[in-house]
Amino acid sequence: MPSICFYFQVHQPYRLRHYSFFDIGQDHFYEDVEANRTILDKVARKCYLPMNALLLKMIKRWEGRFKVSFSISGVAMDQFAEYQPEIIDSFRALADTGCAELISETYAHSLAALFDPDEFRAQVKMHDDLLMKHFGVTPHVFRNTELIYRNDIAQMVEDMGYDAILTEGADHILGWRSPNFMYSPQSCNRLKLMLKNYRLSDDIAFRFSNRGWEEWPLTTEKFANWAHAVNGNGELINLFMDYETFGEHQWAETGIFDFMEALPAAIFTSPDMDFVTPSEAAKRYSPVAKVDVPNAISWADVERDLTAWLGNDMERDAIEACYALKDKVMATGDEGVIRTWRRLQTSDHFYYMCTKWFSDGDVHKYFNPYGTPYDAYINYMNVLSDFGMSLS
Repeated sequence: MPSICFYFQVHQPYRLRHYSFFDIGQDHFYEDVEANRTILDKVARKCYLPMNALLLKMIKRWEGRFKVSFSISGVAMDQFAEYQPEIIDSFRALADTGCAELISETYAHSLAALFDPDEFRAQVKMHDDLLMKHFGVTPHVFRNTELIYRNDIAQMVEDMGYDAILTEGADHILGWRSPNFMYSPQSCNRLKLMLKNYRLSDDIAFRFSNRGWEEWPLTTEKFANWAHAVNGNGELINLFMDYETFGEHQWAETGIFDFMEALPAAIFTSPDMDFVTPSEAAKRYSPVAKVDVPNAISWADVERDLTAWLGNDMERDAIEACYALKDKVMATGDEGVIRTWRRLQTSDHFYYMCTKWFSDGDVHKYFNPYGTPYDAYINYMNVLSDFGMSLS
């Protein structure tokens, strides 16, 4: 019977305050402190603290048979430490059980892997240093921002010494193959590749409370039967999703917490099925084939590509202008300046500029604090203009 691997992305960006053209050259403070604190308070109350408490309860109840994993962005960890240290304490309690693995990513939840390999490696090290500082762990598995992946990224990750990398089980790269096996990157000799089962993942993350879905309501018995049906056609079911699924995107009133609490018992009705961490999966399962991904994929939107962040001229102009400042930023030797530049790399800033619509439009509107993508672009470029001037 196959194993189930839960992975949750935990991320909060540093949001920018309203910054007008007339602020340029006058005010060098860019972040919306009140929004950052308020949103973190809300998500902590609705998701992080109650869900962490529930997972700890589940791990103890099942005496280590139930397992999960997280990647927590560096900018999220910084906000936890600044505004609500009890969130870090609650994640530490989970990590200390040995049943909640912490995974590496970029410090700023950035697109550095696509634009600057040296900066990418620097941010990964920064992130791993934070994991050691707050949790006393060294990660052995990597996930890139928004599961962005291609062959050269896998090669860099293997060179940095990780055992496995996570990405999307996109149909256009798998073809007839199933995501429910361990694979290896085309470009690597040792690194293992874990692919998200997006159908089963999205049943929880996106469709759980959709009363128009033909499978609503999603019960634990129904979901467990789908997982059990993989037997003979797969070894590993990777369920990857935003952690804010629990309590924020799917409110507590939908029954999402009750669903998760009851899920292990339903899964364990098949005695040979278990839960594993990514590191355990990498040790247990051998690759069945290599996967060639020359063009970048992600877990975003129906296309599973980069168009959520680089799909229009505004996004490309903004991100290229940001990375063009690197030499001037590094020449300052100022830790505060470098930190500001890295926070301006956070992928959310460019996501807010996305002009996609059709099936993805509601998603982009939901997450966008600006009135329009054009407002997001203008605000970001005003900030970047002032920041660039301050480096002269």
